[in-house]
Amino acid sequence: RTLHVDLGQNWRGGQSQALLLMEGLRQRGQRVELAAPAGSPLAVKAGKKGFQLYPLPAGGSVIASAVQLRGLRSRGYDVVHTHDAAALTAIWLAGLHTKSRLVAARRLAHPLSKFPWAMARFRAAHRVIAISEFVRQSVLASGVAPAQVEVVYDGVPAEAPAGSGEKRVLKRLWGCSGTTALIGCVGYLLPEKGQEILVRAMPQILQKAPEVRLVLAGDGPCRKQLVRLAEDLGISTAVVFAGHVDDVSQVYRALDVFVFPSLAEPLGSSLLAAMAYGLPVVAASGGAVPEVISSGQNGLLVEAGNAGALAEAVVRLLVDSELAARLASAARATIENRFTADRMVEETLRIYVSA
Repeated sequence: RTLHVDLGQNWRGGQSQALLLMEGLRQRGQRVELAAPAGSPLAVKAGKKGFQLYPLPAGGSVIASAVQLRGLRSRGYDVVHTHDAAALTAIWLAGLHTKSRLVAARRLAHPLSKFPWAMARFRAAHRVIAISEFVRQSVLASGVAPAQVEVVYDGVPAEAPAGSGEKRVLKRLWGCSGTTALIGCVGYLLPEKGQEILVRAMPQILQKAPEVRLVLAGDGPCRKQLVRLAEDLGISTAVVFAGHVDDVSQVYRALDVFVFPSLAEPLGSSLLAAMAYGLPVVAASGGAVPEVISSGQNGLLVEAGNAGALAEAVVRLLVDSELAARLASAARATIENRFTADRMVEETLRIYVSA
């Protein structure tokens, strides 16, 4: 019997992985429950799928959530799995770690806070699950014992690549003709996600491929700045700011090339999803991305933050269809061999048992 706790207010990679894990555990006969802020995207989606839900304060307050979570101490959970740092703090304050095995997900690579109470949260966990070796090393560098920290890579469902006819239809959703070359990325619009680098690469891409269009799927605090940058560069007509997309598969299935410009990504769930859809990818080489992409084998890696190199790699895939097809096929095989949702669930379940 597992309780999953997430205090996130948005729908991002961590929430997607939490729901995917919960579904996989339920399919394997586990009893799965969720505590999350009332009305949050994860709570809404989990509720629609029939999960037992304990709504927490809608604002995501750690203190208020901890007070409410104390009422669950007597429910006899075998495992409490926190999916973000705020949830870990709330569970620690509520004392649930004294009643159940505590498993804490770590999706960020910046060092843990050195405040004693902050370190105590992680040391109270029976296991810390890092989503990549890059993240694991940052946790170890902060002083958590190696025996506590294990890597479980994110997983994604198997997806069927779009056929040419479907791709032409979907491109029209983004204001493009069916024959327009479409590149894009999916992600929250933040400085560290590197969308600015991709927008700055567009003038160079357009010099070699004038008909190409860029779709940025996702919203966030950098949207106005990116729109202004596109205007300043004179490329507004070539950039589609799609905002939040409920059915993000329509983006992946419309694209010809997926670009992942994140500067130091802990792993990259949208990168994995694009590979699952059989897309050729260009990715910045920071963070954990080299754990997924071997340049020239299942994608192209470029120096993080280098707009010129990013543009060259994108153009290379647009003009060399044979290379693009080979890398796309290898990308999909990488997901099937190493990053499936089933593998993620099974490895997490193994940690539950051994914690």
